[in-house]
Amino acid sequence: MKREFLRKVLIGFSLLAGLGLGLQARAEEEAPDVMIKRLSVEVLDTIKADKSMRAGDLTKIVALVDAKILPNLDFQRMTASAVGPAWRQATPEQQKRLQDEFKILLVRTYAGALGQVSDQVIAMKPLRASPEDKEVIVRSEVKGSGDPIQLDYRLVKTPGQGTGWKIYNINVLGVWLVENYKSQFSAEINAKGLDGLITTLVERNKANSKKS
Repeated sequence: MKREFLRKVLIGFSLLAGLGLGLQARAEEEAPDVMIKRLSVEVLDTIKADKSMRAGDLTKIVALVDAKILPNLDFQRMTASAVGPAWRQATPEQQKRLQDEFKILLVRTYAGALGQVSDQVIAMKPLRASPEDKEVIVRSEVKGSGDPIQLDYRLVKTPGQGTGWKIYNINVLGVWLVENYKSQFSAEINAKGLDGLITTLVERNKANSKKS
């Protein structure tokens, strides 16, 4: 059961890898749900058409995720939220290292998920938001041969021309990504402090790199 849940989570993460396929200015003009649907369809089509990614070309997959997904995340907010209250006590150097290692962790997670995509399609749910809202939740389902996968996004509209909507959290089957990591990070911080969390992330990323 746990392995199946993780597989579905990874499939959900993999859909984010196409969020850089559109022009940023174009994304700003779109409603957040329209943007998510368009980009999700684009990434599904891209993955299905790329035999090397489906075959597990990790170098290519990591490069794709790094280039396409990260520019579309509010990554500092994600890292700060995952670290929790201790983020405010962290030095600038600690914050930078936490963000760098968290980024590597997520990139490897996304990269490992891309090969899971096969026959999935996206079904969007009605957006419950007002035009003046700066933060919204976009709800969707990934439908394929198995049970539908709940896939929701929290987005924030960043200020300034050409920036538009950015994702800062994702919900798969009722579990929000940031909150999931927050519980893990909190335990590490309580036991070993911020430097201990950084060391744990470094070691985890090295182990994941060797597995690939």
